[in-house]
Parts: sequence; C-alpha cells; structure tokens
Amino acid sequence: MMRYDDAMLSADEVRAAVREARPLDDDEAARRLERYGRNVLVPERRGFAWTWVLRFFLDPMVVLLLVAGATYVALGDRFDAIVAFGALPPIFLVTFVLEHRSERALEALKQIALPTARVRRGARDLVVDARELVPGDVMLVHEGDVFAADGVLVGGDPLIVDESALTGESQPLVKEPGLGSVFAGTALRSGRGEVLVTATGAATRYGRIGRLMSEMHVAATPIERAIHRVVYQIGAGVLVLCVGVVVLERARGELLAAALIAGVSLAMAALPEELPAVYTLYLALGAWRLAKQRALVRRLASVEALGAANVICVDKTGTLTYGRLEVAEPLAFEGSSDEELLAAAVRACEPRPFDPLDQAILRYASAHGVDVAVLERERAQRSYAFDAMHRRATKAWRDGSGVLIVSKGAPEALAMLGGDEAPRAVAARETERLAAEGMRVIAVARARRAEPDGDRTSDEHDLALCGLIAFHDPIREDVPAAIAACDRAGITVLMVTGDHPATAEATARRLGLRSEMTITGEALEAMNDAALVRALERARIFARIAPEQKLRIVRALHARGDVVAMTGDGTNDALALREADIGVAMGERGTDVARAAAGLVLLDDDFATIVSAVEGGRRIFRNLRRAFRYLNAFHLPLIIAAIVIPALGIPLLLLPVHMVCLELIVHPTSALVYENDPGGEDVMTQAPRGGATGLLRRGDWLRPMSLGVTLVLATIGLYIYALDAQLGEEHARGIALATLLLGEMLIVLAERSATQPLWRQSLTENPRLLPILGATVAFILAMLYVPALAAVFRVAPPTAAQFSIAAGIAVLATLWHEPFKALVAARFGRRSIG
Repeated sequence: MMRYDDAMLSADEVRAAVREARPLDDDEAARRLERYGRNVLVPERRGFAWTWVLRFFLDPMVVLLLVAGATYVALGDRFDAIVAFGALPPIFLVTFVLEHRSERALEALKQIALPTARVRRGARDLVVDARELVPGDVMLVHEGDVFAADGVLVGGDPLIVDESALTGESQPLVKEPGLGSVFAGTALRSGRGEVLVTATGAATRYGRIGRLMSEMHVAATPIERAIHRVVYQIGAGVLVLCVGVVVLERARGELLAAALIAGVSLAMAALPEELPAVYTLYLALGAWRLAKQRALVRRLASVEALGAANVICVDKTGTLTYGRLEVAEPLAFEGSSDEELLAAAVRACEPRPFDPLDQAILRYASAHGVDVAVLERERAQRSYAFDAMHRRATKAWRDGSGVLIVSKGAPEALAMLGGDEAPRAVAARETERLAAEGMRVIAVARARRAEPDGDRTSDEHDLALCGLIAFHDPIREDVPAAIAACDRAGITVLMVTGDHPATAEATARRLGLRSEMTITGEALEAMNDAALVRALERARIFARIAPEQKLRIVRALHARGDVVAMTGDGTNDALALREADIGVAMGERGTDVARAAAGLVLLDDDFATIVSAVEGGRRIFRNLRRAFRYLNAFHLPLIIAAIVIPALGIPLLLLPVHMVCLELIVHPTSALVYENDPGGEDVMTQAPRGGATGLLRRGDWLRPMSLGVTLVLATIGLYIYALDAQLGEEHARGIALATLLLGEMLIVLAERSATQPLWRQSLTENPRLLPILGATVAFILAMLYVPALAAVFRVAPPTAAQFSIAAGIAVLATLWHEPFKALVAARFGRRSIG
C-alpha cells in the first residue's frame, strides 16, 4: 500500500531534476503515474449506501414495525400487517434524505480548483487532466493560474503568489526561480514560469489537510448526545418491561402472537424514537429560514449548535475584512501633489495587472480623476520587474521632454536611490506610523532623464521620492455592529489570523474588539496546553497562526468546556472548521475545502448573518425544550396504559395501529406548534447556555410527567368504568381514546409556557396553532364517527353525552396546573413564555 509521502520527490531527486532541467516524456510520465498514483488531493469516502441502509434497519422503530407486521401476518391479520409495513416507506425516505445530505459534506473536496494543467512532456507543451500530473513534471504557469500540485520554480520570471487560501497570509509573496516553492491550491497573481512538480495528491500541503479532514470524525452536538443518551437509556428499560409484559400475557394463557403484540405495543408507546425526528424537523425548518437570509446549512445540527456557542473564532482576511487591498491614504511629499503621486504610481503599474496592489492603485487613481488609460494608449520604453533583490518595479516612459522614470516599491529600497536626506527621514517616520496602523506601505519615486537610452542601474540612480501610498484591507461595514451584538449576547469573539500582529491589532481596534494581549504563533508554539487554556482568559487576538495551531486553539477552547464556532474561508481553516462544534465558511471567497468542512456556509460572506443564525439557534433550542416537555407528557400515558392494562387482565386499549397513527400523524402535527412559537424578547440578551446545559431541567421533567400521570389515570379509570358498564370493548375504547387524545391536545397548549397560564398566552402570534388544534379535533371526530375509520381503529362512536364527559375529564386532568403557573408568575413576575 502506498504511503501518503510516497507521491513526492526526495530532496536529492529534486536537486537532480533541477540540474538536468529535462522534461519527462510520455512513457516516463505513465510509469510515474502508476508508481505515485493520481493527483487526487482528497481520498474518496466509500460505503455510504450500505452504511445508511444498515442504520435504517437497526432503528428501534423500524425493528418494532417489522416485528409487529410479521406477528400480524402470523395471526392472519392482513389489514394490521399492511398498516405496520406501510409506515416504513415514509420513515425510509426521511432517513435517506437526511443521511445523504450529511454524508455529502466532503463532496466539494473531490474537485481541485483547476481541473487541467499545462505541462511540458518531451518537446511538446500539453494541456492535461490535473489528476495526471506526476512528480518530475514541468508545469507551465501564468497569471491567474491556480497551482495543481506542489513544486519548485525552476524557470521564468519572479512570481507573485497569493497563498492566503492555504496559509492565511493576506499579502502576496514573491517566488524567485531556483528558490521559490509553490503549493497546490494557491493562486498565481503575476508572472510566468516553469514549475518542477515535487509532490502530488495527498502528499501536497493541500492534500494533507484534505486527508486529515476525511479521517476526522464529526462529533455529535451536545443536544444530539443528550437525545441519544435519553433514547438508549429508556430503550434499555423498555426492553425489560416488554419481556415482562410478554411473560405476563403468556402466564394468563394468551397465545404467543397476542403476547408479542402486547409487548410490541408497549415498546412503540414507550420508545421516544421521535425525539431525533422532531429535533431534525426543527433544525430543517430553521435551515429553511436561514436560507432566505443567504446562509446555506450543510449539516442540520449546526443550526442548533451555533445557538449554544459561547466562543466564535473569526478568521480576519475575507471574514472581518473584504480580503482585498485598497488604497487607504496617498501621502505626497513636499514638491508633489496627490495627483502627481498617483499619476507616477499608475505609470509604474502593469496595463492589465493581476497583482492586487496594482489593481488597487488603478481603482483609486481612476476614482480620483487620474488618467489610467495611458497604460493602454502608450507602451513603456523600458520595464524592470519587481524582484526580491531590488524590492521595486521601475518603468521608463518617453515623453516630449525626454524620458520619465517612475518606480514603486519598498520605502527603504527607494529611499536609498535618492540623495536628499529630508524625504528619506519623512518616509521612514510615516512608514513606521502607517505600519503601526496595520497598513502596507509603498513608496513612489520619479526622475527625468535627457538621455533616451539606459539600463536599470542608470535609470534608478538619483530618484526623487514623490510620496507614500498606504494600503489596507477594508473591514466589512456591518462587522462592528455584529461583534457588539455578540458581546451583548455573551459570546466571546476571537480573531485568529495568519497576518502580522500589528495588522491584526489595528484591525481589532477598528472593529471594537478588545483584547488584553495578543498571542503570536511563535508564542503559542512555546506554550503547553495548560498555559494556552490559561491564556485564553485574556487573549482575543491570535496572529501569525499556522493551520495546525488553529486546530490547537479550538481544542484548548473545548478543554475549557466552551462550545466553539469557527469562521473561515481558506483551506488553512478546514481542520479547525471540522473540529469546531460549528464551522461557518464564507461562500463567495471560501475554498471548496472550507465550504465542505463547514456546517454553515454564508453565501453573501456577511458576518452579520452569523448573529441572525445565533438568534435562530437559541430560538430553536427554546422551542425544542417546549416540544420535549410535551413529549414527556405524551409518552407517559401510553407507557402506563401499555403496562397497567395487561396487568389488569382487560382488553388492550392501545393496539399497534393506534401507535402508528399517534406517531405519524398526531404527534408530528402537534410538535409543529412549538417550532412556530416566538423565541421571546430575551433570547439574545441571556448568556449562552454552553454545552453543559441539558435539554430539560428537573422542572421540565416533573410537570409534564405529572400531567401525563393524571391524564392516563383518568383515561384508564374511564375505560374500566365503560367496560364494567357492559358498553363493549370497542365502545369503551372509543370513549377512552377520545379522553386521551383530547388531553394530549390540551397538553400542547399547557406546555407552550412553563411560567404563563393558558389564559395569558397569545393564541394568534403563532400562525400554526389554531389550524393544528382544529385539525386535531377534526381527526378525533373522524376517527370516532366515520364508520370506515372507526373500523380501522376498532372503536365504536360514543354518544354526545359520553363525548362531553370525556372532554370534561380531559380538561380537568391536564389543565389543573395552570392556576399554579399564575401564582408563580404573580409572585416572581416571570414574563418569558419559554
């Protein structure tokens, strides 16, 4: 089996290849492709279909329906068998959609940014599938390309490369022939060259990140873990009870099939398997609302997890800022005007530049009335490219009075070319000031020559400084307000960037992000894990941070018990996005890797959308708490009835057909009520709950359970009374089911608020409430009084008087707690309906 580092040349092989400078021929390329493998940056994940099919058939509800259906077939009860098996297709469909969406989270990683590459094979220059590149190939690259593999620049011009997507460094870097290494996934902004491929596939830096992502397990959110824990714990208890019921029924002389039906009925009544379904439903509707705000949810649990977050790690470039260079301030020296400074800078630019710095100069100059079309109308007589040694770019232009020499570059490099000391001192002082504000600074110089000919040495001799041009990466206008909203919501924002500390600190000041200290990547590397956890109490800015250090920061936050959201747009962010409780990627600037790793993608790259998502997540959690309180009250009567009635030796009240009906119709419909309830005015002013807060508090268990107990006792009492009165099994079941279903409907209303009584709640602020309650009542009446449905549910219609008695008992059994809510609200002044 090939190791991941096999798809790369050794240091000796690289040196030999550079010396020989011989392109591969087709045969050698084919042999290397067989040896090293295809240039696929992320291993494919297989086995999805079998995995989710297996999980579906191991689902407790599916198993119970299969057992019930098989038992009915054995009994010869064809109708009930059809009902049991007929419930499987909709469950299968929901499972497939959700699993398929989750498993495709890494789909974007399979595509490289540039699917083809230009290579030199033998004496020919070819365009090949980028996956066919092999170590030793010579790639031919030019402006605008994205490198398809790692390599060394062996020929051509010095290249200006944007590595921000891989390393987080916002400033382009210069790569010299023979010295500069380039990496897959980074972009070539300026220059043309020949690159010797040294690593392909998972051996590239890009590929290593993708491979680690494919191997990482996506942890369940705190609520998912709580739900699964509840389901498994109750499931274990239910299994014991079911065995007991089957044994009891057999001891009373029932046939094995009938005893199994009683056991299956208890299991279907007791298992809260709909908890994950309701949870998913709420998150899906929350995701639909976020989609209207241009936020794409890739993993449904991310919506709720963001509502629990108490820390957001923010990548600066492209997230807090626009991720582009803009002219912030032209500073003309004495003897020059701003217009003259900009005109000289324009003539030092390329006509159609890929360099972001040149693009920014031309945009700014054009907006301020400077003629930039001169670059299209005329052509420089001589041009000297920017390089690492000279640190400046120079052009010579012929005009009516001779030759105009213009140069732009590092201030210290240009200052050395002039003889006047005063401009040099001003340049040094102002450069230091602007750099402290997080700006990138270049100088512009010019001179006139009478002689038409010259070389670089003579042209660049004795240039006069015109001034400085400062560039910055502008912050997004709505980010300061979004950060302030996070502060009010009790959410800590950390800036984690690959930029220089001065740049990060200056950006933080403009954003209103306060930090007691700044931690650099070098300082972080010297810290042990315990020291890093302690430093997180004071630090809000992390600068010069490498990708693996971002991952370490997230893990340190987890060690403190924080629920972490990580925003980012680059390949360098992918591992931290995956490790965080919720990864938020930028959709416009984000790389495929970042978007695939994230649970939430902001299609408009608007940081303010995160605040809306936080509010949505908190609202979902509050409404989930309401729904789960109802589910407690919903299940308990079914469990007690399924245990007590067989023990009493009377006919079963609840058959599997009733359970399937309740699960697939009544309960999901009623649960929709809570999803449409408002979150409450205080949803964004309370402190985040964090990951340690359980879904339900003690009161959230006790009150619903007490309502469920009183309802089931009243229902069983009425059922026994009707049987004793010789009304018949189906007639008694009809009266009891009317009581139970009406009571469950009233509990929907009671559990909308833990603090406000029913008569103080608004029934109109939730548009789904009254229609759903009306539909529930209509279903109850149809079940009882439509003959075909009554036959299906094995009930006989109660009289009007009997139905009224059932309704009255349901009211008394479920709404008895409402006056106590009023007393509590009057004493403590609770206004929230949460």
